[in-house]
Amino acid sequence: METFVHSAWSMIPFGLMLLAIAVGPIKAEKFWESNLNKLIVALVLAIPTAIALVLGGLGHELYHQMMNDYVPFIILLGALFIITGGIHLEGDIQAKPWINTLFLGIGWILASVMGTTGAAMLLIRPLIATNKQRKHKVHTILFFIALVANCGGLLTPLGDPPLFMLYLRGVPFTWFLQLFPEWLFVGTVLLMLYFAVDTFYYKREHSQAKEMDRLEHRALELSGKINFLYLVGVVVAVALVNESYIPAMAKADASIWMVHLRDIVLLVLTGLSLLTTSKEIRYEKNKFSWMPITEVAILFLGIFVTMTPVLEYLRVHAASLGLNEIWQFYYTTGTLSSFLDNTPTAVAFHSVALGLPAEQLASYGGEIVAGVPSILLRAISLGSVMFGAMTYIGNGPNFMVKAIAERRGIKMPSFFGYMIFSLGVLLPVYMLVQLIFL
Repeated sequence: METFVHSAWSMIPFGLMLLAIAVGPIKAEKFWESNLNKLIVALVLAIPTAIALVLGGLGHELYHQMMNDYVPFIILLGALFIITGGIHLEGDIQAKPWINTLFLGIGWILASVMGTTGAAMLLIRPLIATNKQRKHKVHTILFFIALVANCGGLLTPLGDPPLFMLYLRGVPFTWFLQLFPEWLFVGTVLLMLYFAVDTFYYKREHSQAKEMDRLEHRALELSGKINFLYLVGVVVAVALVNESYIPAMAKADASIWMVHLRDIVLLVLTGLSLLTTSKEIRYEKNKFSWMPITEVAILFLGIFVTMTPVLEYLRVHAASLGLNEIWQFYYTTGTLSSFLDNTPTAVAFHSVALGLPAEQLASYGGEIVAGVPSILLRAISLGSVMFGAMTYIGNGPNFMVKAIAERRGIKMPSFFGYMIFSLGVLLPVYMLVQLIFL
């Protein structure tokens, strides 16, 4: 059993888990709709893996993975999901190109504070309402997925789950601000491209549609404002409630309450949001549902358990994988993040970087962050976050935005149809990022 958990065979459950997540919504849609079925798949793969890990002497690694990574990860995502679910923005303003661009720009900025999921869920419905009179609006949803549901979340661990996992693995909260040049470049280029495309399509809108858009005006109205206070609390908790500022959290004899102090604070903030937000705002206006966060908790239970032997294998065999150049880390992380979930991909490549020979790590130069050169961490962070927008399955909010748009009568491209947009528009921008910054 010990030989198994250190071999390539141990990666099979993880591969099957990711394959199920990637293929399930496409090939077995009705089966995959049920969270119970997802739980069955996750447990079928996770339980044998957990038994093998314990028998193979990696029980401690499994415990660390679940208690120090999985639990904080789900608590943070749950906090952001529930708190932002108490904020409602509604209205119908004119869908002029500059207004649509402003919508996307605000979402792009908010994504690093509210999380890509929170920002996307807050803004997608009013954006659709604003554009309901227009014939040409699919492109707006596509750019929204790229900017708000993905690229906007580069600046903080709150922005996108891969960054939070890197934060849990030792990357300082403020380090991610170093990605500001790439964040600004990608956001500016995509917003400029969107403005040009939307201007093109706006000129081709029927005059009657433009007149209806002008007449059917309803001012934007924000409700559930108290939840912004809770969001500030989440930012403060993630940034300051850690071992760097509270050394007692890292003591060997620290109680479980002290070790998980940040998680407790986040749970309190989440509870306050549930208590102080009216049911009308959360459930009637926002159509809040527990299903998405339940789905995330179930799927990542399977991912985190099956990922444990993979991380161990990658750490031990990193030198033999042939990843030597910065661009290789960027594109390999990015490619896998496009078709698998970007969160485990980021963690996996951080493990690869940790396992590289000392002389290779030294050759990259620069500061060491979370055990690896800063430039490698930069490549992994950029690749996982930005390339999550390359397909519908690259990042959780992508499918959520697509589903909401389709329920509102917008005919969205197929899986491969979406990739025509991502390969033609996003990939050239991402290639420029590598050429300029890496």
